[in-house]
Amino acid sequence: MEAILKKKILFVDDEPNVLNGLRRMLRGMRKEWEMHFAEGGEEALELLKNSQFDVIVSDMRMPGMDGAELLSRVMKQYPEVVRIVLSGHSDKEMILRSVRPAQQYLSKPCDTKTLKSTIDRACALRDILVDESLKKVVSGLDTLPSMPELYQEILNELQSDDPSIQRVGDIISKDVGMTAKILQLVNSAFFGLPRHISNPQQAVTLLGLETVKALVLSVQVFSQFDNANIPRKFMDALWHHSINTGKIIREIVKTEGVEKNLADDTFMAALLHDVGKLILAASFAEIYRELIKGNEQTKTPLRHAEQAQFGTTHAEVGAYLMGLWGLPDNIVEALAFHHRPAECPVERFAPLTAVHVASVLEHESNPGEETDYSAELDMGHLAKLGLEPRLKCWKDLITDLSHYSH
Repeated sequence: MEAILKKKILFVDDEPNVLNGLRRMLRGMRKEWEMHFAEGGEEALELLKNSQFDVIVSDMRMPGMDGAELLSRVMKQYPEVVRIVLSGHSDKEMILRSVRPAQQYLSKPCDTKTLKSTIDRACALRDILVDESLKKVVSGLDTLPSMPELYQEILNELQSDDPSIQRVGDIISKDVGMTAKILQLVNSAFFGLPRHISNPQQAVTLLGLETVKALVLSVQVFSQFDNANIPRKFMDALWHHSINTGKIIREIVKTEGVEKNLADDTFMAALLHDVGKLILAASFAEIYRELIKGNEQTKTPLRHAEQAQFGTTHAEVGAYLMGLWGLPDNIVEALAFHHRPAECPVERFAPLTAVHVASVLEHESNPGEETDYSAELDMGHLAKLGLEPRLKCWKDLITDLSHYSH
């Protein structure tokens, strides 16, 4: 029985010494992982053709087929396999080529603990989504659609004679898809930046204008939403709800005196909490359009229709992809459980609690823009954390938000 539960990991490197080093380093993992080692892309594809793997970990610079090409082919042919780059090269051109097909990037030398936790976490996330076809579609995504006018705005800014890094950061922070992608990149080891950044403006400043320009214009890490398939009204409501939930969160964390890193994570979780709707709308346009139509007629929560159709909801779908992209656990957790916080074992104020409350309060204060009918506060969860008395104060904050946009 144990063999069935083992995760199958494929390591690819053209240097036998590196593979032997990995074998030695990971010897202690043999009970949990079934490990295979390939000396190059062709050999790796041959192994993938004959056997099902959970994760592929590849070097970047290899003769013949390099890591970027290998992972691009894996993404197309075996999208359900988690794709990780493990490389010691920081050649910018090579990095840019790997940015889309790789879900995560680790730099050599990489210690056992980091490698193990990255792989374990990616494998644990797979259990969030049960349906294999859904898993394949979501795992195959390398970019998320952006609002057409914001997409156009960022292209115009980057192609202007004197682009402003501040302006670029502002545009990205207004868009859910762009924010998710830029945070994935800045928090990976791709660009060797200090870890854990959850502020899009800061991310853009650290990456620098030239890198952002290359990512957007040549690698096209952002894409434009196709308005033909999903009602514009729905997309506008989704964006407004996400942005406004973020505004409420900013006020809540200020009042609660939350320290900066946690406050940034909480804001990011607010901005991204409905990213699963974006993923489903982009991946299953016709089906999702029908769900939205039915939702408007029945005035029932869209997540109930998603559950009936896909066997899961936008909450789990969003958490799954953001987790694969390496976003921090507390953000992923907030996405997964924002409708049912009691099912997540948090013991204190966390992004999850704040997002759950802010999202419901935002829906209540904007009834004309409803997309998730009958979202209700879990008072039991707030009481358990001793936060119930704070609710009136938080509600008052929303009333006082003079800049709050309807």
